[in-house]
Amino acid sequence: MWLLRGLSVVLLALYVVGFLTFVKNIEQPPATLKPADGIVALTGGPLRLEAAAALLEMKLGKRLLITGVAPSTTKNELKKLALGGAHFDCCVDLGFSATSTHGNAKEAAAWVRKNDYSSLIIVTTNYHMPRSLNEFSATMPHVDLEPWPVTTPSVDIVHWWRNPRTFLLLQGEYLKYLVSFARSLVSH
Repeated sequence: MWLLRGLSVVLLALYVVGFLTFVKNIEQPPATLKPADGIVALTGGPLRLEAAAALLEMKLGKRLLITGVAPSTTKNELKKLALGGAHFDCCVDLGFSATSTHGNAKEAAAWVRKNDYSSLIIVTTNYHMPRSLNEFSATMPHVDLEPWPVTTPSVDIVHWWRNPRTFLLLQGEYLKYLVSFARSLVSH
């Protein structure tokens, strides 16, 4: 019985330390970003699309893939959401098959192979970035990945413990990250 309690305490401590490390390491956008072959934006909010479209307009990538697009969504609708500029019409591809982060990575991997790319800028929210990078690197181990995390104004990462909604969001994302990490360990 004492062994089970001791193991439970150790596992709980590891979980708490892991969670605190996860939150502490959630990335903010870097001061500079080197160009890549392509840009991939994971759907889930207009700020992601705006950021990715801005990177495309700055010519930090040759093309932009928006992955996980709902089948009923049109390119014009996304262009309005993303505040897309001149390059949106010519240089944006839509991926309709992904329904999860793992699916986003698989959809992007096919796009990378088709375009013969070796580097990507990944655009998603900051709290979603660790899992996204894990999924993308497991699916495309030979592709250089550059994170471009987007901050969601309603999610206060700095004071996460003050807001139960933010706390639960980060807990859920941390658990999904752990599952993704375990899956990538098992598949290799």
